[in-house]
Amino acid sequence: MAVRLDHGDDDLAETHEINVTPFIDVILVLLIVFMIAAPLATVDIPVDLPSANAEPQPRPTEPVFLSVKPDLSLVLGEEPLDKASLAAALDAKTGGDREQRVFLRADKSVEYGSLMDVMNELRAAGYLKIALVGLEAPDAR
Repeated sequence: MAVRLDHGDDDLAETHEINVTPFIDVILVLLIVFMIAAPLATVDIPVDLPSANAEPQPRPTEPVFLSVKPDLSLVLGEEPLDKASLAAALDAKTGGDREQRVFLRADKSVEYGSLMDVMNELRAAGYLKIALVGLEAPDAR
């Protein structure tokens, strides 16, 4: 019994198809490299901030509260007033001390532009230390 191991001519047949498996492997490796390297390529600006060692400011014995109601009327402490008499009322309340902090509080419904108008009035009156007052929200944990 004889077996023929030779199947014809000795030339290897040329394959005209492209093997894309190595190409896909290279693309996947590059994709992984870029996915890892992209977050690391963000620009970080190193800033050496100074440490604060200042003492906390003591609370004033009589804080000056200026309130803006929903109808845009002003209340200084417990006294209602209008915008025209704001500077005079503040000078009377603070004794002319324009370095004293004014605590500004406004209703939620007051528009931002209206609040800025009141802040501009305070600035025009010479009161530059303004603190905005709000309710502390409970931790949303």
